[in-house]
Amino acid sequence: MRLDRISFARRLASYSDAIQLPSQPVVEGRLLRMVGLTLEAEGLRASIGSRCLVINDGNYHPVQVEAEVMGFSSGKIYLMPVGSLAGIAPGARVVPLPDTGRLPMGMSMLGRVLDGAGRALDGKGGMKAEDWVPMDGPTINPLKRHPISEPLDVGIRCINGLLTVGRGQRLGLFAGTGVGKSVLLGMMTRFTEADIIVVGLIGERGREVKEFIEDILGEEGLKRSVVVASPADDAPLMRLRAAMYCTRIAEYFRDKGKNVLLLMDSLTRFAQAQREIALAIGEPPATKGYPPSVFAKLPKLVERAGNAEEGGGSITAFYTVLSEGDDQQDPIADSARGVLDGHFVLSRRLAEEGHYPAIDIEASISRVMPQVVSPEHLREAQRFKQLWSRYQQSRDLISVGAYVPGGDPETDLAIARQPQMVQFLRQGLRESESLPQSASQLAAIFNPGAAGR
Repeated sequence: MRLDRISFARRLASYSDAIQLPSQPVVEGRLLRMVGLTLEAEGLRASIGSRCLVINDGNYHPVQVEAEVMGFSSGKIYLMPVGSLAGIAPGARVVPLPDTGRLPMGMSMLGRVLDGAGRALDGKGGMKAEDWVPMDGPTINPLKRHPISEPLDVGIRCINGLLTVGRGQRLGLFAGTGVGKSVLLGMMTRFTEADIIVVGLIGERGREVKEFIEDILGEEGLKRSVVVASPADDAPLMRLRAAMYCTRIAEYFRDKGKNVLLLMDSLTRFAQAQREIALAIGEPPATKGYPPSVFAKLPKLVERAGNAEEGGGSITAFYTVLSEGDDQQDPIADSARGVLDGHFVLSRRLAEEGHYPAIDIEASISRVMPQVVSPEHLREAQRFKQLWSRYQQSRDLISVGAYVPGGDPETDLAIARQPQMVQFLRQGLRESESLPQSASQLAAIFNPGAAGR
C-alpha cells in the first residue's frame, strides 16, 4: 500500500507538466456524489470556469480526473469532468488548480492534429510554443473592425459566381446528414486563398476524422492547416473546449496579420455539447430541449470571427449546421441564421440526383456580396437566380410535356439556358475555378461573347 502511495505521489508530480498543482495551501473539497454527468463537491472554494483535479488516492489504483467548475448552490460546487470517471468514489479529494488559462501557440502548430486540450493526436510529438495566450481572445470594438470590402476566392464556381464570399465573412452550411458538407469543406480547404486554415471537427465520428484529414484535406492541405478534433465519444466539456480552442487559434493568427480560413464541423455539435452540460447542472430546457445558455453561447463563439482592426488580419469562417430531418426551422439552425452573415443550404434532392456541390441556390444567400463584387457581376448573378427559379417553378409541367413553348418568354429563356446553368452549378471534387473564371463563365451564360472577359 505504501509503495502504491509513493508511486502515486511521483505520478502526481510528473503530471505537473500538463496540469500544475498549486504550490500554496488551498482549500480542498470532498466529492459528495455524481448525478448524471455532474459531480457535486463540498468544502471547496473555486470560481466558475476554474479547473480542479478530482483525486481518488484511497485504493490500490489511484485515479485523477480533471474537471471544471460549472455552478454552485447552497455550499455545493458542481463540476463537469473532462475525461472518464472510472475509479472515482465518494469522498475523493477535489483540489483547485492554478488558473493559468494559457494555451501554447505558434507556427509549429501548422500540419498538426490536436485535441480540445491542445494535446497532439498525430503521434508527431510535442510542439514548440512561441507564445502562451488565454482561451478568451481580446474583444474588438465593432466600430474599429475593418469592413468587409474584398472578395475571397474559394475555388468553387457556384459560390464565387452567385454567392460571393467576402474576406472576414461568417457563413453557415445548412444541411441534413450525408449531403456532402464535409466534401465541400475539403474543397474550400484546398482551393481557398488563405494564409492559414484552422479546421475544427467537433463531435464527428472517429472514422470521419481520419478520413477528412487523409482523403479530403490531403497532405498539401494539411501543410498550411491546424486541425482540432474532438470526436463524438469525448466528454461534452472537451467538445465545447475544442470549438473554443480552434477559434482561439484562428484569432491568434489573425492578430499576427494573417488571413485565416476557419472551418468548423459542426456548430450543431457545439450546441449539443452545451445542452448536455446545461441540463446536467439543472438548467431548465426552453426550445425543443435546448436551455437558454445554448442560444447565448452561439453568438459569443461566432462573433469572435471576422476582420481585425484596420491593417490587421481576418478570419473568414464557415460553420456547418445540421438540420434534423432536413428541417430548416430547427432551433439551432434558426438561431445560427440570425447571427451569421449568410448561409448556404445543401439540398438532399440535388445530392440524390448526383448534383454536386448540392447547394440550393434559391435558398442560399451571401449578405455581403453586393459590397464585394461589381454591379455588373451582381446583376448577372441575380438574373441567373431569376431564370433558375422560373425553371424550378415550371419543372413539373416541363417534365410531363404539359408546357407549350411560347407561352411565357421568361420560361422559354429559362428552358433554353437550363443546360448551361446546370453545368455552371456542378463541379468536380478536384476541380478548381478562380473568381475571375467564375465571373467570366457566369457572363457567358447570358452573353456568349463575354466568355473571355
